[in-house]
Amino acid sequence: MLANGDLSRLVTDTRIHRDLFQDRAIFDLEMERIFARSWVYVGHDSQVPEPGDFLCTRIGAQPVVMVRHTDGKVHVLYNRCGHRGVKVVAEEEGNAKRFMCMYHGWTYDTNGDLDFVTQPEGYPEGRHPDKVRDGMGRIARVDDLCGFVFANQSEEGPGLRDWLGANAVCLEDLADSAPDGEVEIRGGVHRYMYRGNWKFQIDNLSDMYHPAYSHESSSRPTGQQFARRKGDKGGIEFRGKRGRVKSMDPLGVSALPNGHSWQGGLPQIENTSELHREYVRRLEARHGPERTKEVLTKTRHNVIFYPNMAMQELNPHIRVIRPVAADLTEIFVYPIRLKGAPEQMFREQIRILNGTHSASSMVQTDDVEAFARAQEGLSTTGNEWILLARAGEEKVDPATGRVSSIGTSEVAMRNHYATWLSLMSRA
Repeated sequence: MLANGDLSRLVTDTRIHRDLFQDRAIFDLEMERIFARSWVYVGHDSQVPEPGDFLCTRIGAQPVVMVRHTDGKVHVLYNRCGHRGVKVVAEEEGNAKRFMCMYHGWTYDTNGDLDFVTQPEGYPEGRHPDKVRDGMGRIARVDDLCGFVFANQSEEGPGLRDWLGANAVCLEDLADSAPDGEVEIRGGVHRYMYRGNWKFQIDNLSDMYHPAYSHESSSRPTGQQFARRKGDKGGIEFRGKRGRVKSMDPLGVSALPNGHSWQGGLPQIENTSELHREYVRRLEARHGPERTKEVLTKTRHNVIFYPNMAMQELNPHIRVIRPVAADLTEIFVYPIRLKGAPEQMFREQIRILNGTHSASSMVQTDDVEAFARAQEGLSTTGNEWILLARAGEEKVDPATGRVSSIGTSEVAMRNHYATWLSLMSRA
């Protein structure tokens, strides 16, 4: 359906066409018009704390390097040699004074500028390589909020804070939940692939309709799911009296401009552990009792930073979504350490994350299986459309553009695809 160039035929108010998940030409266009022209999450500055520290990642399908230069500034570079286009940095992370291409030995400074050319006598007058033009190349715009680094390959369009809109508050609230006022990415990473389109993961994180069904095996016979923090007396209640499914509609869901969204916070579970009490004491020393109470009241669950990052507040971690092909996606799950909180609390956080969000955990296995089955199911031609019609009363905040509705509404997903269509339709 891409042949006629009319992408608007693929997205309606309540349905989207299966080609959005199957068509390779559409996937290539997404890399060009969404990932190459939007603010895409790259990494956290705590992952490159010292000059020369680097992290290799991707913006869409393009390999890039996030690196801290000698002046302390974080750059995001294209991972290619300016000579013959060879990928320069092969290691996933590390520290380097310079980057050297293995093909002809050209070296680059940590800001991407060409530093040294081997056998320079082979370049006659007027043909000498230029240190900037023939360097690795820097991404046009790089900015951060609370240490979370985003990059945009386009020089045009809104700045980072304008792009994030009301979602910027989510990162600021996360920093406030750290007794030292800062967070860091530490403790390793869960990394896995699934056989499905990248948009399945984005939609799933806005979906409060599926947990009681997809994740039923992770709940007790009483219908209550596992605790998500050490000391919590219980978890989400999937089923109530007589085994009836308890709707998550009261929790709500919100859709924001530019494709961002969040789910309402999970029911607050009383936590009486000494570890949690110590954490509260440290927060109160920074904020005072009233502000601490606000910080501890989590009003959001999954927060989506369109197009490639999501965050959870209760057991804080981020999930980075890396498209590989129309039917293949790579996921990275990083725990977030709240600086100044008890170290044992962070260890418990990682332990619980292992049981919920690794590829072999109690929860993620269900979602990954659903994604693979969806990719296979959408190869059929009996019905070419996906239905996104669940709704409730929708309230609009004119100040932020936020649209809020019942928890199982698919308004956030419809918002994703309205943004998708807007970005994909740009010349």
